[in-house]
Amino acid sequence: MYKSKAVIAGMIILLAATFGGCSQADTGTPNSTSNSKSSFDASAASGEENPPVTFSYYHFSTGKKDTLASETVIGKELQKQTGVDWKLEYVVGDSATKAGVMIASGDYPDVISSSGEMSKLMDAGAYIPLDDLIEEYGPNIKRVYGPYFDKMRQEDGSIYTLPYTANQGEYIGGPNIGGGAFWIQRSVLKEFDYPKITTLDEYFDLIKQYREKHPTIDGADTIGFVSLAGVANNFFTLQNPAMHLAGYPNDGSVIVDMETHEAKVVAGTDYQKRWIQKLNEMNAEKLFDPESFTMNKDQYLAKLTSGRVLGYFNYAWQVGDASKNLLAAGIDEKRYAPLPIVFDKGIKDQYVDPPGFVANYAVGISIKAKDPIRIIKYFDHLLKEENQILVQWGIKDQTYSVDDNGRFYYASDEQRKYHDDLELSRTFGFTYFGSDWPRYGGESTLSDGNAFSPGNQPEVAYASYTEGDKTILNAYGVGTFSEMFMKPEARPWFPAWSIALEQGSPEQIFTMKSDDLQRRYLPALIMEAPSNFNKLWEEYISELSKLGKNTYENTITKIVKDRVAGKW
Repeated sequence: MYKSKAVIAGMIILLAATFGGCSQADTGTPNSTSNSKSSFDASAASGEENPPVTFSYYHFSTGKKDTLASETVIGKELQKQTGVDWKLEYVVGDSATKAGVMIASGDYPDVISSSGEMSKLMDAGAYIPLDDLIEEYGPNIKRVYGPYFDKMRQEDGSIYTLPYTANQGEYIGGPNIGGGAFWIQRSVLKEFDYPKITTLDEYFDLIKQYREKHPTIDGADTIGFVSLAGVANNFFTLQNPAMHLAGYPNDGSVIVDMETHEAKVVAGTDYQKRWIQKLNEMNAEKLFDPESFTMNKDQYLAKLTSGRVLGYFNYAWQVGDASKNLLAAGIDEKRYAPLPIVFDKGIKDQYVDPPGFVANYAVGISIKAKDPIRIIKYFDHLLKEENQILVQWGIKDQTYSVDDNGRFYYASDEQRKYHDDLELSRTFGFTYFGSDWPRYGGESTLSDGNAFSPGNQPEVAYASYTEGDKTILNAYGVGTFSEMFMKPEARPWFPAWSIALEQGSPEQIFTMKSDDLQRRYLPALIMEAPSNFNKLWEEYISELSKLGKNTYENTITKIVKDRVAGKW
């Protein structure tokens, strides 16, 4: 758990805001539902106004353009309700470097969405404690996050951030694959009459056969397989396949035994060797794209949309823009289908995540925030169910419709485009408000039984399938793409990658050095001549053995076992 260095600074800010003339707390009960009046509602009812204010909100996530929230339809609507606007900024370049600069300068925005930089920010005392604010102004925060409070507390017993994974209602899995998979261009499946392939060898054999028949596509060389390994924040897409191929879900840098709950580092295992050696073989056969180690993300996505790439491994959320562009282009055979590839027949795939809770990807109020009370009121207001519907589904009869049974769906292509078209999604605000805010977890259901996420609504999924989608699903005898994958097994600790490591601890230093070592050796191993692979692998293992993984494995194992026992 993180060390708390923010308590005193946070309380000073809280007291300053409290004595600065802010409106009184909502008088609703602690367990108020989303229909309870928030402090914004109370102010409006009494004739008080919410003077306009703009706060700064920094996201340690990539892929979005900086903007004012009010320049989107959703942001404008929420501004009308609250008087609050946001200057939204997103990291460019290396997030760790940006976090270091921010911490060194002490120049924090009002609100910080941490992504992978939580431990640094927490140890630096960047966030204020939220407990008193939540108690006074957060009936909806308590409703949404209350069951998870014990998992959100830091060593000092305080809550500093609000995560993105607080699932509400019945947990439902999506009909489509939103996580990891080996993806293959649909033209490859069609060429060979939709064969059922499950192993890594079968996957690459099919790609090889297709490329031999079609060495060029639209006048350019066909690319057999590509990786996003050249982007530091996405290097895990080269590391993680080893665990998936062995039948484990994404637990980060470890695999956890289902019986003993022992955690073992994936790096250096026979699983990793088998995966990397296969890519080495594919590189020798000119099936692996060497630009995988030099491309930026935009270049990578451009390759996927070019129609030249036959296969790749990724998590669907990493390639959303490319998927939307391919869908918009209307050439179904150039789109990709997800496959649950494993090393050997008989291995039960576990690509689909089981229910889990992630506490360290979250949003918090910084020690430099100008008005923490106003901010927490906004967050509480945002968590009212009608506003959670707004940020996911939008406006009734404009971006979605409701049938006679109360079920949400898209009544027209125009409604669907607001969600699927990149520019419409951006200007409406789904791009900016759909994640990285205090929110329901993505697998939630609303109080009326509708899915919180449109992508999880069966009516939306079924209606969205193209003729090409239906052809694939019919060929494999399933109704949805997720049915091609095995159901996840319950893992009470999941995900292990959410375990917080203290900055400067032996465990944290191990992960940093291990990742650095893999960034140096894995590309070299893939590009090496096959005859030299084993020699270089032994060199890699020798260097890895010097990093002291036992301490790390013992710590993760202990925390996994604590989580299994209900201790978070």
